[in-house]
Amino acid sequence: MAVDFSNTLIVAISATALFDLTESENCLLQLLEQRPTSAIKEFRDYMTERENDPLSIGAGYPLIKALLNLNDYCNTDGTELEVEAPLVEVVIVSKSSPDTGIQVLNAILEHGLNISRSAFISGSLVAPYIKDFNVDLFLTTNRDDAQQVADANICACAILDATPVNTYELDTNQLRIAFDGDAVLFDDSGELLYKQKGLRAFHDRETQMRDLPIEKGPYAELLIKLSKLQERLPAGLKYSPVKIALVTARNAPADLRAIKTLREWGVNVDMAFFLGGLEKTAVLRTFAPHIFFDDSIKHIDAARSFIPTALVPYHSTSLLHGDSYLTADKDASLLAFTPVERPLFAVSH
Repeated sequence: MAVDFSNTLIVAISATALFDLTESENCLLQLLEQRPTSAIKEFRDYMTERENDPLSIGAGYPLIKALLNLNDYCNTDGTELEVEAPLVEVVIVSKSSPDTGIQVLNAILEHGLNISRSAFISGSLVAPYIKDFNVDLFLTTNRDDAQQVADANICACAILDATPVNTYELDTNQLRIAFDGDAVLFDDSGELLYKQKGLRAFHDRETQMRDLPIEKGPYAELLIKLSKLQERLPAGLKYSPVKIALVTARNAPADLRAIKTLREWGVNVDMAFFLGGLEKTAVLRTFAPHIFFDDSIKHIDAARSFIPTALVPYHSTSLLHGDSYLTADKDASLLAFTPVERPLFAVSH
């Protein structure tokens, strides 16, 4: 059957983001430290012995399951199609070798995931292969891989971390995604101005530019594609297969420009929360998204105990990038500068 992905949302996810591979990751790291010359062979033997062992789901599993469920709305009349044109396509990208990746492929079958495309690249750089698959979103547990993709401007990407949330409890019948605004959907100029000159300077600029669209951020094209996908799905007043929310620390007068920008992009989000200093976690717990994308480790840390979260990396050329810049507390009118801390993540398979 021929395949047409021209209108398909394509998501790539690392094996460690889809499933819990903590045990095998720790084994590999231990072998490399103790017996580096024989570590790879020993690890292959270790994985071969366990390739039929079941895997628990990872932080990205509910999102992937909900995304794939959208394909149930394709070809509802049951007729055989000459061209395959799914709403969503998911690709597994693993830094394991094909041989050591069998456990992941078995887990995909066991969990009934309709994923047929994969890349096992044996430790090679991820970014070139993400580009080859024409990916719209890349999810990984590896900070370096995410940074490479972000710096190459290939697609939206994010770092997922293990979450204490019981992801089995997230229903996957309706896809729910929450986005932060500045430095995620929108460019980072507003974020940078706020951190350099404070809240008043930010609001003054937004008031002056309220009729001018904000420049696109790293997730703008993903949002636009999600919105177009949403238009192809049935929707009613009480239920829609996809719900999209903007959850931002912006408030009046900066809210008006954000709404007008989304209109300019041809996007209608289902919900928008302009919190103006309120903690995001309460709203996020009520909305219960399958993923929340934010560039602030502070907001990620606050929410990760309740929902799956994804940290959006800054481009390396951005003044916001790195551990050395100073950040103002978005939830305060006064500037309270503290050093930014970012978590360390394990090597992804």
